[in-house]
Amino acid sequence: MSQRKDKWIVGLALFSMFFGAGNVIFPPYLGMTAASMWVPAFICYYIADIGLAMLAILAMLKCDSDIEGITCRIGRIPAVLLSTLVVLCVGPMLAIPRTAATTFEMGVSPIFPGVNPLVASIAFFVLIWVLCVKEASVVDIVGKFLTPALFIGLMIVIIKGIIDPLGPIAAEPKVSNIISSGIISGYQTMDVLAALIFGVIIVKTVKEKGYTEIKAKNAVIGGAGLVAGAGLLIVYFGLAHLGATASTMYGVDVSRSTLILEIIKNLLGNVGMVIFGIVVALACITTAVALVSSSGAYFSRLSKGRVSYKVIVTIVCVISPVIANIGLDEIIAISEPVLSIVYAPALTLIILTIVGDKIKNDNVFKAAALGAFLISVLETAANHGLGFQFVNYLPLHHFGFGWLLPTVICGVAGYFIKGDKKKVSPEVSVPESDPAETVRKGKI
Repeated sequence: MSQRKDKWIVGLALFSMFFGAGNVIFPPYLGMTAASMWVPAFICYYIADIGLAMLAILAMLKCDSDIEGITCRIGRIPAVLLSTLVVLCVGPMLAIPRTAATTFEMGVSPIFPGVNPLVASIAFFVLIWVLCVKEASVVDIVGKFLTPALFIGLMIVIIKGIIDPLGPIAAEPKVSNIISSGIISGYQTMDVLAALIFGVIIVKTVKEKGYTEIKAKNAVIGGAGLVAGAGLLIVYFGLAHLGATASTMYGVDVSRSTLILEIIKNLLGNVGMVIFGIVVALACITTAVALVSSSGAYFSRLSKGRVSYKVIVTIVCVISPVIANIGLDEIIAISEPVLSIVYAPALTLIILTIVGDKIKNDNVFKAAALGAFLISVLETAANHGLGFQFVNYLPLHHFGFGWLLPTVICGVAGYFIKGDKKKVSPEVSVPESDPAETVRKGKI
């Protein structure tokens, strides 16, 4: 199989993995609330979502490892805790149940209103279990079969909305800060965190296709990233535009799922609802397959093989329907404070990993990650009325980056704390059992 074809297959799979439940519901709502300013809001959303997610993929290539390669330089116990928390967020705790809840509320309930949500969720995860038990086939299943159907369905909806818009775009935005709104919406998709575990599947699949040489492997994954990024740009832009054309019809109090359903109903009628239901189901299936597979691989690896991949996948598929049954809006509400805490240290380590070959002192990683974590905890507490209002005065706080300056200061301070500055020559062979050494080498 040619390298070009592999780039397309892996890229389409990556597109589908990223285009999950959050990517269906957030862009239209963002476009609606930003109104005439929907384009700059969309740009902020895209950068905060896919732009940073691609940085995560780059970081995983840089360390030539999985999520532990990103977190390993903050110490063994903190690394395991942060890695596990990330996997739980984009796995069985939040993102995986959200795929089932989204499927029910937007793909099943409008078409079959009498279906019990728990029954629908159980059926959903039975299908996911079947698709996930053969780990090696995940990327090919997603890339060859599900993605083309997903993309075609989305383009039907978007093109119809461009040719026959719902209405004029409101002149005034419905939110006070469109930049912050775009960035926060990008956060809530969880794609940056998801990239840390999607990368496990992508890198593994590329190697299994015979691309073991570093240059060839990076070329395939880099090309796949461009394919996924371009596809997501088209779809995000279209969905945000649909929301903007509904800005004179709805207010900020409308739920995200209701908004997209009403847009589809007004554009395509009942037939459109059926098409959209299929599109949503495909989006959620592809994302759930990727997340469940990656979660299974991570926890099996964490147990050092004592608990098999298949057992972990089964446990996730049994627990997730129960969580999904609390509803989409409730899952989103729960995820916001959790993501606010996890996102900053994870993004900090992603950026540091990319330049990690130039940083030999692990205390830079430890101090920066700790600073990002502590400020994020304080910001989350302040946002929920628990005091610590001083964080509101931090630079870039209103753009969702109040943690950035304290993190830089802590990282610089860590540089001056004596630590392990062992330099590893790129020619020296480092055992695979020590991911921290691989990271320090800056191997690509």
